[in-house]
Amino acid sequence: MSDHVQTTGRFGTAVSVGAAERNRVLRNTYWLLALSMLPTVLGAWVGVATGITAGLGGGLGLIVFLGGAFGFMFAIEKTKNSAAGVPILLAFTFFMGLMLSRLVAMVLGFSNGASLIMTAFGGTAAIFFGMASLSTVIKRDLSSMGKFLFIGAIMLLVAGVANIFIQSSALMITLSVLAIGIFSAFILYDLKRVQDGEETNYITATLGVYLSLYNVFQSLLMLLGVFGGERE
Repeated sequence: MSDHVQTTGRFGTAVSVGAAERNRVLRNTYWLLALSMLPTVLGAWVGVATGITAGLGGGLGLIVFLGGAFGFMFAIEKTKNSAAGVPILLAFTFFMGLMLSRLVAMVLGFSNGASLIMTAFGGTAAIFFGMASLSTVIKRDLSSMGKFLFIGAIMLLVAGVANIFIQSSALMITLSVLAIGIFSAFILYDLKRVQDGEETNYITATLGVYLSLYNVFQSLLMLLGVFGGERE
């Protein structure tokens, strides 16, 4: 059996991707994903320690987050094939850690805040390893999942923006549960694309999986804070 698969390139041309190349991309994705956790933790720590993001609530926080996130993602896309790609991705993960610090600080306000954060981290890690393992045993093509997951993510974003102004706890809980499901499926989808040779750039692959993990962790932490937070 050949160790090459044929996938369709950006302009409709057939591209043959060998098993060694697919394994290299997957390995580099895992390494860069692990490395990206360090700036994220550092960013969250800086945010909590300095309170720099404490005032970024409501519409202002949304503008800063969306502006920064989309600006970084545009830069990552432009530099993904150059030496600047990795540093820009790591700078982006630091920024995402900063944006996470408001939620982390809120949870740390509970007497069991530290244990809630570790529980959310453990749950996120379990989901990642579960989806990574599943991606190695599923043989069917999952490319058709992409458009449905993308639509789901857009709907979550729109509903989340609306809830900044509505301030509905029930909607927030519902969106958090849906986000865990949708972004867990995104992890499976993105890793399967690498293994099938459909994604050949490890920086792009890392960005996709990182964003899914970020959203899963944030949603888990929010739910744990709502249902498990204990006041002193």
